[in-house]
Amino acid sequence: MEGGDLELGELLAAAEAAPPGESVDVVAHDLQKRLGAERVSFLFVDLIGQRLVRLAAAGGEADDTVQSLDLQGSVYDGVLKSQRQQVEEDGQGGQCVITPVTNRGDCIGVLEVTLQCADDVVLRQVRDAAHALAYIIVTDRRFTDLYHLGRRTTETSLAAEIQHQLLPSAPCCEAEQFTLAAGLVPADDIGGDTYDYTLDRDTLHLSVTDAMGHDTNSALLATLLVGALRRSRRSGCDPLKQAQHAHQAMLAHSRGLATGQLLCVDLDTGRVNLVNAGHPRPLLLRDDAVAEVELAVNLPFGVAAPSPYRLQVLHLRPGDRLVLLTDGMQERGAAAVDLASLVHGTRALHPREAVRSLTAAVLAACHGNLRDDATVLILDWHGNRCGPAETGRAVHQ
Repeated sequence: MEGGDLELGELLAAAEAAPPGESVDVVAHDLQKRLGAERVSFLFVDLIGQRLVRLAAAGGEADDTVQSLDLQGSVYDGVLKSQRQQVEEDGQGGQCVITPVTNRGDCIGVLEVTLQCADDVVLRQVRDAAHALAYIIVTDRRFTDLYHLGRRTTETSLAAEIQHQLLPSAPCCEAEQFTLAAGLVPADDIGGDTYDYTLDRDTLHLSVTDAMGHDTNSALLATLLVGALRRSRRSGCDPLKQAQHAHQAMLAHSRGLATGQLLCVDLDTGRVNLVNAGHPRPLLLRDDAVAEVELAVNLPFGVAAPSPYRLQVLHLRPGDRLVLLTDGMQERGAAAVDLASLVHGTRALHPREAVRSLTAAVLAACHGNLRDDATVLILDWHGNRCGPAETGRAVHQ
């Protein structure tokens, strides 16, 4: 390694040669060898973004291998929100360097390194190591449960396990045209919520769904629904055909119902083709004002009725923030939260922080005991303006 710089190829080769659960050890060994790091550890963000779990690496003490910490208001919280490296005195003459570990906007956690001296060159090398670690973890978590276990701070029921497996592996994604983030706070008795997204060359696909019922029944119904939607989406279907396939699957294989919104966003124009199957209307923040998007409502998936689904169109403008949600964000105790005001009040925040603020407000209003899942997905649109000015009102086809 020339000049002590990080050789990415060498680090990745070492990570690939090691067992998939030892990624942090590989990075720790590299930092100890090159920078004389005294202690290196990685802290996971948990599933609902409320706590951190420390995974000590090489050089860590046996009694701190697993440690759960409150995220809110901590130095780590500040690092994750700002996505900026921070240096703290460790009280023993050294310096503690805390660096975000993030991949395409998905905050995986933070890398904490204790050094005797941290000048600008060293700090840059630690940032490079954290960047490499993000890609290593994203790759290695396909082969080990270690990184899934690290995100759990409470016991998981069977229904919750099923529900988590239906969600995308990353709750946040950043691209040139957009930034999106989503969050799901499960009810005490799982309520069947899911969200999903995927990015093609020219299209962003989004969905938010809510399978009726609770516990494993709703989780199994959600599995059927998400499976049908993904199958049709991956076959090249537009939202209208996706809705039709999901509806037929629900009729053929279950006796349950589900609401949902399916969206396809054209990355060149900002045109959104969507289907609304009995779901709460989204909120749109535009020009410093928040309003419901005026969508026509089709019946939920699984309702045996002759009414066909309708494709609707919405045109996004640069600077728009679109907020998709489930009824758990609006009903029962959550109704005490003024969502429109909160969306407006968090307009300057990154979508992932706005999601945390909205779900935390609902959780607080329900005194920590949700009777229904609460899910929110926020899309910030950065793309080019297309066509004439729009009102935010959907056009039915």
